[in-house]
Amino acid sequence: MSGRALVIAGTHSGVGKTTITTGIMAALSKRGVSVQPFKVGPDFIDPGYHELACKVPSRNLDSWMLDSAYNRSLLVEHGRDKDIALVEGVMGLYDGSRDPDAGGSTAHMAKLLGAPVVLVVDARGMSQSAAAIVSGFEDYDRRLKIPGVILNRVGSEDHFRYLKQVIEERSGAQVLGYLPPDKGIAIPGRHLGLLTAGENRLTKTFISSITRLVECHIDLDLLLRMAAPIAPHSLPERPAGEVADSPALPPVRIAVARDKAFCFYYQDNLDLLRQWGAELRCFSPLTDTALPKGIDGIYLGGGYPELYASDLAENRPLIGGIKRFAEGGGTVYGECGGLMYLGSFIRGFDRKRYRMVGLFPFTTAMEGRLTELGYCTLRARRTTLLTARGETARGHQFRYSRIEGIPPSAGGVFSLRKASSGKIEREGFAFKNTLATYVHLHFGSNSTLARRFVSSCRKNRAGDRFP
Repeated sequence: MSGRALVIAGTHSGVGKTTITTGIMAALSKRGVSVQPFKVGPDFIDPGYHELACKVPSRNLDSWMLDSAYNRSLLVEHGRDKDIALVEGVMGLYDGSRDPDAGGSTAHMAKLLGAPVVLVVDARGMSQSAAAIVSGFEDYDRRLKIPGVILNRVGSEDHFRYLKQVIEERSGAQVLGYLPPDKGIAIPGRHLGLLTAGENRLTKTFISSITRLVECHIDLDLLLRMAAPIAPHSLPERPAGEVADSPALPPVRIAVARDKAFCFYYQDNLDLLRQWGAELRCFSPLTDTALPKGIDGIYLGGGYPELYASDLAENRPLIGGIKRFAEGGGTVYGECGGLMYLGSFIRGFDRKRYRMVGLFPFTTAMEGRLTELGYCTLRARRTTLLTARGETARGHQFRYSRIEGIPPSAGGVFSLRKASSGKIEREGFAFKNTLATYVHLHFGSNSTLARRFVSSCRKNRAGDRFP
């Protein structure tokens, strides 16, 4: 049965997609079914729960940041040798771009991949309205296959039997099962979404609890039968050529910040760096007092530095090491949380200022509201360690902070165009071979990004200066 795919989508955000998807992944894995997890959209948190359930990295699929061939190739490359590829959707099934065929929605991705959809419906307080919702979702786009429905927050077994009857009478979908209301399987949230899998102390209990509920209430055999074969001939591989500059060259060692404060990375970004010859070495800005030995570059991803600003600020030995590395010409790339860390101060939700690395003369201040959310395109106004002048790359912003105290001469490495409004702003900071941006760039949006990053590390090799 290997090489099949299925999308799990919701009628709206908050319907329980992540809980149900993670539970299904864990229950199938427990059976010995090999599962490749995917997540539609730029989300970093849900893939962490997928990985805990399946014991393999989850991949982001995104029809705005990545082209069709790249998305298809990800499904083929990582899903064809697994029993099933399970794709968790984003928001509601049809939510995304105003044009349903322009990309961004789960429905668009499902059609692109040729994968059927199991629809999650929050049935709390519903009777026949649940059938109206399902039939409405079917009718909205008949090109999309919705063979199955899972009901969430169902009040009782009698409630479920009634819902199953009316849905199957009024629609073409089969009801695979349901989950009862259970506060014990709720994933805690905060300002950027759910708690990450690495922070949630109840993660193991959550996985165990949701697995038992899925095994008791959802027909997994029927779900597996609904998955469609992945067709390699219609889903092309990624273009050839994404390999290291030369196998004869020594590896480039890049230190990647990985802990509770820095945990937002697209798996493909890391894989593409490896394909171009990078050897990745993880370190913790929270607990390590020195950078890994012999490194040639540093990658500081996003995360929650604002929540751990006090601990980060107290780790002066590591902050000093990063600053010396950058001032000595080493290659450093920071995005979002990484940008905040490379600035002079973080002003937290408690309004206190915490001293950071200090490569850039600004403070990032936390706000009580969302300051940026959405897709964007960066165009390089000058050559950087990732881009030549004029090149573009696509990414996403999601933050509650803003920059204070920028001198007129600072910033503006990129022109940023917002996908939602078309508004253009200046974005990004550079210092020697250090680059920082608020945008989470996907290296798959421009095939030169990872290559240039590794080449910069090789050109400005700092391993001998920072043993």
